[in-house]
Amino acid sequence: MTALQFGLAPKMKPLAPRRSAVVAALDVGTSKIACLIARLTPQPAQEVLRRRSHAIDVIGFSHTESRGLKAGSVVDLAEAEVAIRHAVDLAERAGRCQIEAVIVSLSCGRPSSELFAASVDVTGTVREGDIARVLAAGSRTSVRPGRVVLHSIPIGYAIDHERGIRDPRGMLGERFGVDMHVLTAEAAAARNLMLAIERCHLSVEAMVASPYVAALAALADDEAELGAAVVDMGAGTTTLAVFTGGRFVHADGFALGGQHVTMDLARGLSATVPDAERIKTLYGNVLGGAMDDRDMIAVPAVPGDDREPPQFVSRATLTRIIKPRVEEILEMVRDRLAASPFAAEPRGRVIVTGGASELIGFTELAARILGRPVRAGRPLGVAGLPDGAKGAAFAVAAGLLAYPQVAHLEHFDPRRAHRTRSGASGYFTRVGRWLRESF
Repeated sequence: MTALQFGLAPKMKPLAPRRSAVVAALDVGTSKIACLIARLTPQPAQEVLRRRSHAIDVIGFSHTESRGLKAGSVVDLAEAEVAIRHAVDLAERAGRCQIEAVIVSLSCGRPSSELFAASVDVTGTVREGDIARVLAAGSRTSVRPGRVVLHSIPIGYAIDHERGIRDPRGMLGERFGVDMHVLTAEAAAARNLMLAIERCHLSVEAMVASPYVAALAALADDEAELGAAVVDMGAGTTTLAVFTGGRFVHADGFALGGQHVTMDLARGLSATVPDAERIKTLYGNVLGGAMDDRDMIAVPAVPGDDREPPQFVSRATLTRIIKPRVEEILEMVRDRLAASPFAAEPRGRVIVTGGASELIGFTELAARILGRPVRAGRPLGVAGLPDGAKGAAFAVAAGLLAYPQVAHLEHFDPRRAHRTRSGASGYFTRVGRWLRESF
């Protein structure tokens, strides 16, 4: 975890475009832990999902109940370790392989986006060295005490105040600038999640923001270009990522999610939490129907009292409990989006992912509250997923497998990263050298 001491989340070595690789993804959530092992194989350029240089084929899959976490944060290290070990072991057995490193998602830690601008003087044409200098200048100001940089991505260049340049190589100018999107999270949340994983004798190859990888899995190229927001509604947190002009420009989140709906049901129905979760999954609805008052649902009695018969409640009663909490969450999403760059995209679409978004009528209610077109997101372009993992609940886990193909877009200051390891052969030194040679 040395990198975190210098304010940087682990950064992975970019995927070689002509080489196959086996990668492992670990989505440690409040209610479930998903572990996916996949083989990435080079593929020719595609008309859809144009950023995908490799085909993704899942060879090992597991998902288990999460323990030791609350609102995405580790609250019991021992329980979290046991749950992670179990999920990884099942995936390794399914894939008949052993993994040593994982790409992990982070949904907690009060994510915060900032845009930084930096510029340097150039003489004549813009060269690779000039790009490396301006990127390093932009990343130097990104670290804040108590926070860790999850992503540092250039979103546009400028030459002599002419903005919106995507590839500045070979262009003429005197002043060369860059706009960078830097996403940070609380270091304590990242540190404890890394600790739980490392206690399982695994290394963290990369740590990435949940809404970003959900977008990598579920967002179509045209949607990202035209402007879109991906809202990932998990059990303990709701996070969002905004894309403009194909670039990841903003992220946000808060600690409300599907588990709060479950707790409302448990209280309102005087049911156990597991029973409330089952009832929500099977019968949960946020839009009422004409027959809901007549459609009755059995709520089991409290365990231990065999003489107590189950009670029956109408589907309309469930809706009256579920809908206010979902409306509250969506109204918070609306306010966060209004304060983001997405507000400048009047025709932008919202894509919803996460298990809590699978409630009946959720997309319709979301479209009404957000005032935008809304569709359900699911993993795109991922082969080998079980049928039960092809929906919105596994968008983050699937997106972690797509992340290696865009890891080269990340940037950090190689000199700062060099200090995280001793010796010139350190991992971050090698990645820093790759960045200097590739930009």
